[in-house]
Amino acid sequence: MSDIRQRFDALRQADPADPAELDALWADLATADVEEILGPWRGGDFATGHVASAVLEKVRWHGKRFDSPLAAVPLVCRADDGRLYSNKEAGGGGEASLWPVGFRGEVTATMVYDRLPVLDHFKKVDDDTLMGIMNGKLEAAFGVKDLYYFWLERDS
Repeated sequence: MSDIRQRFDALRQADPADPAELDALWADLATADVEEILGPWRGGDFATGHVASAVLEKVRWHGKRFDSPLAAVPLVCRADDGRLYSNKEAGGGGEASLWPVGFRGEVTATMVYDRLPVLDHFKKVDDDTLMGIMNGKLEAAFGVKDLYYFWLERDS
C-alpha cells in the first residue's frame, strides 16, 4: 500500500480529521483531468465538523455522477424507496459542469455548480479514489468560510 493511500485512509478514519493534515495530503496528490473522472462516484467526507456534512447527511447524499463535462450531478441522493436521484433542490436548483480550474497553483478537474457559488476541486488518490475540496463563497452557501473536505470512490 502506498504512503499516499495510508495517509488518506488514516485521515478518512480520523475523528476529528485535521484540516492541516488534509491540506498536506492534498498537496501530495496528482491532479485529475476532467475526462478521467467521468462516471458514477460514491462519496463521503472527512470528520472536520463542517456544516456541509450535516446538510449532506440530511439529504441522504450518496455521491456524484459525471456524465460528460457539461452534465455533472453534484448531489446524487437516496430516496426513501432506495432509488438514486439528482437532488437539484439541495444544489440550489441546478446541477453542475466540469472544468479544468486552477487551485493552489495547479490546474485540476473542478466541478462548477450551476446555481451555488462554490467549486469542488478534485485530485487523485488512485485511479478509483478522489479527494475533493469544496471552495468558493462557502459563507453564502453554508454560513461558514471553512473549506469542506470530502472523498469519492468509483461506483459500479
